Amino acid sequence: MKRTTFLAVAALLLGVVTSGEAQAESAPGCGPVTQIGKTAYIGSGGQKWASVKQFKGCGKNWAYIYTWDSVHGGGAPYTPEFVIIEKWGNEWSREPYGHAGRRDGGYRQQELWSSGTDTLNTCTSAYAEWNSGAMVYRASTEIRC
Repeated sequence: MKRTTFLAVAALLLGVVTSGEAQAESAPGCGPVTQIGKTAYIGSGGQKWASVKQFKGCGKNWAYIYTWDSVHGGGAPYTPEFVIIEKWGNEWSREPYGHAGRRDGGYRQQELWSSGTDTLNTCTSAYAEWNSGAMVYRASTEIRC
């Protein structure tokens, strides 16, 4: 009885851990990075399909988009169009004054990193566009100074 309960709990926890979004940990050519700010989401009607995050590490900022396993594994047609770092005058600015680190994605590319940007001394956010095959969705993280 105890073994059955343990296995059921382990299976439940494994399902919870693997069914959601992945945790990015290493930027290309950099290694371990630290997330800054909150995660932004791409989705509609209460559904979430992808996560957009901003990281710092190796003296640079990085933007990142990850399409969730449930979407990718389900064979859905999607393309992460691009990911960039937006540059802002301050955290109350209405529009970014520039962009850096743009990387374009490919059809059904599950994760996409921007290039590392030399923007640690400015206010930044991560921005991404994700194409569902029918619509383009956009998401931006909060501005971090």
